[in-house]
Amino acid sequence: MGKNAEIVKSFMEEVFNAHDLSKLDEYMRDDYMQHNPTAEDGKEGFKKFAAKFFTLKPHMEIVKMFENDNNEVAVFFKCTCEANGSINKVCDIYRLEDGKLAEHWDVVEHDVGNIKPVNGRSLF
Repeated sequence: MGKNAEIVKSFMEEVFNAHDLSKLDEYMRDDYMQHNPTAEDGKEGFKKFAAKFFTLKPHMEIVKMFENDNNEVAVFFKCTCEANGSINKVCDIYRLEDGKLAEHWDVVEHDVGNIKPVNGRSLF
């Protein structure tokens, strides 16, 4: 795993899974750009989003990570929200700059816990 993937992995554990925004300065640029339509740009926008999201008591379980030479990391994970019991299938893509998260895109498939794949394989 490359350096940028390690940064994203640590961010997911120390911020998302720990529900701890105190370490955000270590991981995110002030001018962080957001492509999720429910979150504002910047670190402050992320904090607003996270304050709501953390009420769901989410836990991310990384399934796969990919890193390219353009300082981009894709992470595919299972997100289980303890507060409402939902299981979500998520792919986040981050662009890093100077070792910090600079830009974010995501694709989310909500509430997949009761889906029975016709091919018999796991969603994860």
